[in-house]
Amino acid sequence: MHLRLLSGPDLVGGLADALEGGAPVAPVPDARLLPALAVDRPVTEPGAAVVVTTSGSTGEPKAVVLGADAIRFAAGATHDRLGGPGEWVCALPTQHVAGVMTIARAVVAGTRVRFARTDLADLPRPEDRTYLSLVSAQLDRALDRPDLVAALGRYAAVLVGGGAVPPHVRERATDAGVPVVVTYGMSETCGGCVYDGLPLDGVRVAFEGERVLLGGPMAFLGYRLRPDLTAEVLRGDVVRTTDRGEWRDGRLRVLGRLDDVVVTGGHKVDLAAAQAACDAAFGAGAVAVLAVPDPRWGVRIVAVTAGRLGLDEVRGALSARVGAAALPRELRHVPTVAYTSVGKIDRTALLRSWQEADGDGDTG
Repeated sequence: MHLRLLSGPDLVGGLADALEGGAPVAPVPDARLLPALAVDRPVTEPGAAVVVTTSGSTGEPKAVVLGADAIRFAAGATHDRLGGPGEWVCALPTQHVAGVMTIARAVVAGTRVRFARTDLADLPRPEDRTYLSLVSAQLDRALDRPDLVAALGRYAAVLVGGGAVPPHVRERATDAGVPVVVTYGMSETCGGCVYDGLPLDGVRVAFEGERVLLGGPMAFLGYRLRPDLTAEVLRGDVVRTTDRGEWRDGRLRVLGRLDDVVVTGGHKVDLAAAQAACDAAFGAGAVAVLAVPDPRWGVRIVAVTAGRLGLDEVRGALSARVGAAALPRELRHVPTVAYTSVGKIDRTALLRSWQEADGDGDTG
């Protein structure tokens, strides 16, 4: 069967049909990712219902094939954890798995799904048990608006995923009475499958060294037309993620990505920890930490900011939080810090622009 490209509210009926055995659907992606869908070629995976595109950690476009059974399992497990089925509000881009699964949970439960703008300006008031999914940047901005804080407090749960949630954002939300649930997952696991550090019922968490392994019925069927890549990532129903993690106090703690650990001048630097230190010092995303190729050091730790910060100010604030090797050696000012559509710092884009620029920066 061939893919049906759909977007926004059209996905509601398309998903319902696909879950009942109809032709699989694919949310319309960004133009850069469209070739990964290969819309002119049939989908051959048995039980395929949805194909979503992702660029992953490397920026390489991929298309993830999700089965109907996996989607039904993930939707049911979410409702079991949250206390029962409810309506859903989709305020996320529908080309990503988080937006798709917001719709899919309502379709599976037979409840209503409503749509809202990503800035939440038209966020609907819950009428019955209603759930909402956001990314951290959306929640952080919403917490600055008393009207949105009051509205969010009426939801049965506000799922926050798509990346790490800074502790201060969660604390602000909790103090304001917003029922936040921090989720962890990816396209290959039908979105979030670990809630507040605890796997959903039926989901298994294990480790391969520091690498997080996620197993269970929510695992994807494979990467579209990429059996080589599928074999690297999918082992039975176990997804080998690109994330580092550990158990702490009985919960999964995600430490960052495997490729966040770089070596500069013989010293290991955890970019995730350095970014967290920047966020704590200057606010989420005010400074982005990068590792750029360097002929002498292997990689060089640098930073970009859209603010007025100087290199000495950044290094001074970080010196008590990270080791000397993690302190940026150069700082460049940019018009805006690039973000992906799900609110993550777009390091692929920032690295590309860094390497293409002539390089007028503050050095130290």
